Amino acid sequence: MGRENFPDRFKHLDFMKMDRRTFLKAVGALGASLFLQTYRSDIVKALEFAETRIVWIHGGECTGCSESLLNGGEPDVLQAFDRLNIRLEYHELLLGQQGIYVDGEMVNTSELNSEILFEEVIEEAGYILVVEGAIANGPKGTGKYIILGGKTYKDIFRKAAENASLIVAVGQCATNGGVNSADSDIKDLMDFRGVAFTMEDGEKGMLQELGIEKPVININGCPPHPDWMLLTLGAVVLGKIKIPDDLPEVLDQWLRPKVFFPPDSVIHDNCPRRGFYDKGEFDTVVSGEKCLWKLGCKAPYTHADCAIRRWNGYHSLCPQSGSPCISCVSPGFPDSSRPFFQEIEDVGIAGTNIDTVAKVAIGASLLAVGAHAIRRVAVKEAPEGKEPEEAPGKEPEEVPGKKAGKDEGEDQ
Repeated sequence: MGRENFPDRFKHLDFMKMDRRTFLKAVGALGASLFLQTYRSDIVKALEFAETRIVWIHGGECTGCSESLLNGGEPDVLQAFDRLNIRLEYHELLLGQQGIYVDGEMVNTSELNSEILFEEVIEEAGYILVVEGAIANGPKGTGKYIILGGKTYKDIFRKAAENASLIVAVGQCATNGGVNSADSDIKDLMDFRGVAFTMEDGEKGMLQELGIEKPVININGCPPHPDWMLLTLGAVVLGKIKIPDDLPEVLDQWLRPKVFFPPDSVIHDNCPRRGFYDKGEFDTVVSGEKCLWKLGCKAPYTHADCAIRRWNGYHSLCPQSGSPCISCVSPGFPDSSRPFFQEIEDVGIAGTNIDTVAKVAIGASLLAVGAHAIRRVAVKEAPEGKEPEEAPGKEPEEVPGKKAGKDEGEDQ
């Protein structure tokens, strides 16, 4: 759905009276910019006496998730946080002139020493903890392979998690370990963990290791889309997602918001190259225009709204730009996606062999052409100014992208 053609039905709804389901549908249909612009005055009223504190910490990662958020553009992160009345109290990358030493001398104030600032901001409980990057458990649980200011990141995470009201893990490294937890010769030695999962293992998340129970929302992706992060925080801040009561309904089994990672659809459903797949036409070298399955595209089993929301100002996505989808939002990424640019043999949609799909698709497309030709003949020629009459018994065509029997108020 184009962001410029956002449904009129959302424009006339009372924002303050929106129930959770309607709110999530609005969030799913809009980008962060249009959402915040449309409901700006209502959001101000809703947050008149409320302020949300955020503590954002970084572990084993490339900072790509923060960069994705900063590159969101419209609105930029400062505008969004201002409209949502969010106070970003700690974000290591954005702390200007912060460090243990300034101009060669040790400082002991929170204005200049990020360690002291961190200790001060987590003293008052009730903040949202945003975690970016994996947490090293290290040999025998020492966590020694990430040291920040003389402290292990594992200990920093523990302190921050204990006083948080909610943990939002952003990016594949924080949600499932990501590249840090990928198969390698040093995987067991470093023992990187995600917040609640390590790859697809729900028993090896760092919270379980530390014995801490906290509600968690995972925003997967390498990196995640800016909207996924901003709109999730917005839904929590505005009270449209009640913590923890609503989480079982709005999150999937991997703790991802269903509105952005829909369990009943995949990127392939709305891929701009989908027509070539249906005709069994595949590129075998880069720079072509056909389906990228033979080049390793994982879109047919990757659950995300990339093809609808799109990236870079809502203009494009990986397959549209010529790159196969590498399923960077999947819990087993990157191991479950490798090799990135080779077809996974004997796997297609719902496990069907892709060559079989291609042959059936070609036959089906030929039958479809014949059916449409017959339909054109069957349509009676209508008088001028009157709509043509369909042949008797003709069922109305299904609207593309709309599933039959889908209840209008059903959760995304």
